Amino acid sequence: MKKNVEIRAMAREKGVYLYEIADALDVSEQTFIRWLRKDVNEKRKSETLTAIDLISEQKKSEINK
Repeated sequence: MKKNVEIRAMAREKGVYLYEIADALDVSEQTFIRWLRKDVNEKRKSETLTAIDLISEQKKSEINK
């Protein structure tokens, strides 16, 4: 079973790509994907979910311009 299902599902649901999350967290895409191979701690999970929300809101505001 894949790890970090909640992060992956939220990103998919909101139309946010993993490379966009990595960029928002200021890490490389490869590093972020490596993090997702194992369960992340609560702090990193919270930061990631927040980043997904922010990216999603930015995308929505760009579309509505």
